[in-house]
Amino acid sequence: MLEYREAKTDLLVKMEITVSEIEIIPIKPRNGLLAFVSFVINNSFFVGDVALYSLLNREGYRLSYPIKILKNGLKVNCFHPINSQSAQAIEEQVIKAFLKLREKATKMKGNRDSGRLYQAIPENQREQILA
Repeated sequence: MLEYREAKTDLLVKMEITVSEIEIIPIKPRNGLLAFVSFVINNSFFVGDVALYSLLNREGYRLSYPIKILKNGLKVNCFHPINSQSAQAIEEQVIKAFLKLREKATKMKGNRDSGRLYQAIPENQREQILA
């Protein structure tokens, strides 16, 4: 259950955010980018083209939502959570799914189909995970 105070009205807002149908497409890691993610929020809103990055200066992950770059160079957000509580609720569920996928990839290490999944594990974490 997500709770936060609405700044303008000081009302306590309670909202549950469920993230379902999480699809993770691992890529060969580059500049911290590990995968692209899509998911459904509250069984009513599809969200796609979200990038999953590893944090460069510390352990952890973050989501990056898509932007549209107009001809004049202006960057426009396509969609994103509008408060930190919503962002955190979504991140937690997506990262949990990614970690499950990463664990599955380590178990499939010898399987030839696991190459892309294995590549999604940051190089600096592979030894400790596979040990």
